[in-house]
Amino acid sequence: LQFTEEKLGQAEKTELDAHLENLLSKAECTKLWTEKIMKQTEVLLQPNPNARIEEFVYEKLDRKAPSRMNNPELLGQYMIDAGNEFGPGTAYGNALIKCGETQKRIGTADRELIQTSAINFLTPLRNFIEGDYKTITKERKLLQNKRLDLDAAKTRLKKAKVAEARAASEQEVRITQSEFDRQAEITRLLLEGISSTHAHHLRCLNDFVEAQMTYYAQCYQYMLDLQKQLGSFPSTFLSNNNQSSTTPVQSVSTPSVLASASASLPSVSNSIVTSGVSELKSSSGSRKARVLYDYDAANSSELSLLADEVITVYSIPGMDSDWLMGERGNQKGKVPITYLELLN
Repeated sequence: LQFTEEKLGQAEKTELDAHLENLLSKAECTKLWTEKIMKQTEVLLQPNPNARIEEFVYEKLDRKAPSRMNNPELLGQYMIDAGNEFGPGTAYGNALIKCGETQKRIGTADRELIQTSAINFLTPLRNFIEGDYKTITKERKLLQNKRLDLDAAKTRLKKAKVAEARAASEQEVRITQSEFDRQAEITRLLLEGISSTHAHHLRCLNDFVEAQMTYYAQCYQYMLDLQKQLGSFPSTFLSNNNQSSTTPVQSVSTPSVLASASASLPSVSNSIVTSGVSELKSSSGSRKARVLYDYDAANSSELSLLADEVITVYSIPGMDSDWLMGERGNQKGKVPITYLELLN
């Protein structure tokens, strides 16, 4: 009745103090965004909605979901099978097997990211939604009921005409007021815990970022290793059908750009390489360069390279911008810039 009359504007309502109201809105805001972040992280880690539902069902049944290959592992297996079918001795078969093995490694890194993120990030967030916030909601509901009891008692006191009824109503107001105050204090203490929830979730967020960082660094390293392996094939195998076998093929993507992605990996900044090469091309001098990957010369005008060896490089007028002249002892020939790291 009290609640209905309040809604109809026929009864007065005891307002919560401003501090408690602020704490309540902070808790609601935290719950809303924690839920959104949690759900979207689940989507990021497992984009397949059917797989997510299946995992959820198994989790509720307290059973382990059946182990299945993830997408990179499946692609890797197809590539390995195809490579074996075409013949591991052929260039394409060999390349497929190498790519397949790398895809499988990425699949394993994928699993590790999901597992680490679930333990260190998703579980604490879910525990807040299903634990602490549920307790807050329960105590808040209790506070709402205590407030309604208090306001109903205040209304009865106003309406009391005879002295006995007034005395009884005053006593009721005192009791309901003290119960309301006590419940408000319990709710306030719980809500003030939201600040420590934020601090805890911040640590969890750092753990999640670290897991992602590890994952991307692993993937980068696997792809770098794969590129080195593929780069060691003769360029005749790498050339596209519409290119003649004498056309040199550049590596899949500029190693100097990729290498700047992580400080823990070979740090060759693209801008440094570019400016170094421009400087070299504009002068008539020579520089030492370290070879990043094996390279097989496509014809007699080129120089074959071995990873990690140091050669002398210089530019000659009218030369293609992607190439430099390389010298090793009395051997000389054109070398692709993307396979080199200029030394000071």
